[in-house]
Amino acid sequence: MKGSWRDRPSGSRFSRLWRPWSSLHPFRGQGRSINEPKTVGIRDLVAPPSEVTSRPERRWLIIGTFFALLLLVLIGRLYVLQVVDYHQAVAAVASNSLHVSNIPASRGQIDDRSGSPLVTNLTTVEIRLSRAEAANHPTIDGALASLTGQTVGKIKDDLHNQQYDPYQPAPIMSNAPPRVVEFIKLHPSEFPGVSVLNVSRRSYPEGGNIGAQVLGYVGPINNYELAAHPNDGYRTDSTIGKTGIEAFYERYLRGHDGTSTIEVNNVGQVIGTLKTTQPRIGNSVVLNIDAGLQKALDGYLANGILTDRTIPDPRSGKLPPAINGAAVVLDPNNGDVLAMSSYPSYNLSSFVNGLTTVEFQHLLSEGAFNNYAIQGLYTPGSTFKMVTATAEMKTGILSPNYLVNDTGSFKVPNCRKVGTGGCVFHDDETTGNGAVNLPLALTKSSDYYFYNLGYLFWSQTGRYGLTPIQNVAHAYGLDQFSNVDLPNEVQGRVDSPTVRKSLHSQAPLAFPNVSWYTGDNIEMAFGQGATAITPLGLANAYATFANGGTRYEPEVAAAIVNAHGQTVIRYRPRVLDHIHLPASVRSPILQGLTGVVESPSGTAYSTFHGIINFSMASFPIAGKTGTASNQHGQEPNSLFVGFGPVGHPKYVVVCIIAQGGYGASAAAPVVARTFNYLVAHPVGAVKLKPQLRVTTTTTTPGRTTTTTPGHATTTARHATTTTAPVLATTSTTAGHVTTTTHK
Repeated sequence: MKGSWRDRPSGSRFSRLWRPWSSLHPFRGQGRSINEPKTVGIRDLVAPPSEVTSRPERRWLIIGTFFALLLLVLIGRLYVLQVVDYHQAVAAVASNSLHVSNIPASRGQIDDRSGSPLVTNLTTVEIRLSRAEAANHPTIDGALASLTGQTVGKIKDDLHNQQYDPYQPAPIMSNAPPRVVEFIKLHPSEFPGVSVLNVSRRSYPEGGNIGAQVLGYVGPINNYELAAHPNDGYRTDSTIGKTGIEAFYERYLRGHDGTSTIEVNNVGQVIGTLKTTQPRIGNSVVLNIDAGLQKALDGYLANGILTDRTIPDPRSGKLPPAINGAAVVLDPNNGDVLAMSSYPSYNLSSFVNGLTTVEFQHLLSEGAFNNYAIQGLYTPGSTFKMVTATAEMKTGILSPNYLVNDTGSFKVPNCRKVGTGGCVFHDDETTGNGAVNLPLALTKSSDYYFYNLGYLFWSQTGRYGLTPIQNVAHAYGLDQFSNVDLPNEVQGRVDSPTVRKSLHSQAPLAFPNVSWYTGDNIEMAFGQGATAITPLGLANAYATFANGGTRYEPEVAAAIVNAHGQTVIRYRPRVLDHIHLPASVRSPILQGLTGVVESPSGTAYSTFHGIINFSMASFPIAGKTGTASNQHGQEPNSLFVGFGPVGHPKYVVVCIIAQGGYGASAAAPVVARTFNYLVAHPVGAVKLKPQLRVTTTTTTPGRTTTTTPGHATTTARHATTTTAPVLATTSTTAGHVTTTTHK
């Protein structure tokens, strides 16, 4: 056929293009048929179907292999899902469909020793908004903002706050006013996802400014606290005790949260509630604190400090800044803390109603959150003389009737000036007190007498050892934790060669002197140098002396009581140590301390007799003033400690005011007014219902409690190692120095 490709010359371009592929095969003409090509070529792809060799067996092999591999992969994956990951898959499905949320339990109360509530719970109204509904109704944020007076941004922040459970409505407004609540209830269709709930908040029947540092406050748990309690059931939206009793007895006060099991669909919307377990209210803590006394002491301390700031120092002419202070009342017969005050302070109700950042920072800068009774370190001054006098009597280095001629200036025998120090110690009484024995030296607060004791002890170390005074101070507990059941207590210290080196290694600039000279021992003997004690530590030392030598553990809490008012734990007095104080040792010291208040020559005689409104014949008081030097240019610390009645002491009262001036003019009036209250309003016994018959061993932070059937609970609390920043600085003088000290 003309024009057919078959008629084209063999050498033409088309014949070459359409030449069978077999003619190009390398095995052509070597015995292999062209009808059985080894591989698939281009011709097979472009040639007509009639010219392509059919190979169904190879195609089935390829397809079969492919699907066999797919089947193996599918079987393997099913095995992993159904066998290997079975439990994980079941848990994932369950967590996606069911969610358990907490129902917070109400905290237990905190009561005073008579049963009067100091901290209770108040039910308030809270507005909450569902996250899912807020996402479905974008206008709800604006509607709520308009109604509640909040900004849309604030509401959005609350919704995205990760502190709250994502499957529960987020709190939008606390303490909602009645008009807001009523409007939401009357117009539910306008507020989809908005709920009104009654929630429990802390309330203070006696006022939130009574014993604030002792009671403490609660707040939202933070990440550090959450990590510290991994197995205690806390959640990101939990509250926890932050300070004071609220923190120390958190495990009893917090109660047991309830649970609500809710069903959630695949988009996170709540379908319904499947199961609910009701929460159990926490136990209550009954304190040894007397509410009336606590309120009075808070007032006496605050008024005393504010008044002190308005009266010039009679010697320096300056107005004392009186930057902070503390007061404590102890029962010396068992260690009960009857009242504990700290200044400056704050109102606990602020943490319920809400503090602004500015208000919080202001209180923080003032030190209002510090409990200076257990966190303030103060140079004790002449109140330390009771310790040195005890060392004198126990060693016999001087007899109590030995007369020392107090000239007002004590020159260290055989002294050579070392560095910037001197060899003379001056009393603030330039003319001196004349001939004084131990009782009179305490009554008049003769520095000269105790300068001499410090010198005598250091000059006879071969006979009395290196630290005879420090050993007695240790027995009184002044260089230890008092072991009180409150968090963040600071440990006191008593100056010594070892302490001096330790302080230098920790803070070389603050404590540059590492050597210990005669002058250092002299300063330590009358309460100066690097010695620093807490008000509670000083109170407990005098309580030990007042009761005849038994040092008790200071105890704020008296018992743990359940929701039915039944006592489940009763904290009994715990003895920490004994110091041997026979009459030969104790009587001369007691005589001198009694003279401080009752003798016309006593340093606190005029102060007390100008304030007290009771007869000292029926209620005699002993005590000691203290005026401790601070850094140059600063007013001294003002201290006073008293106890009474002297024959059978019931109360020990301590007051310390930092940079408050003289002990007799600033701290002593606070103590005198406190005794006025105590004589007029004696503290009664702790009121408790009968104890439950339980057998349990309970551990409180820092305390181990064992309860046996039918018997009172016995307790053993261990020393707390948590420390807080040093809140009151102390002056340090080393070597042979010239210094002026005060009574």
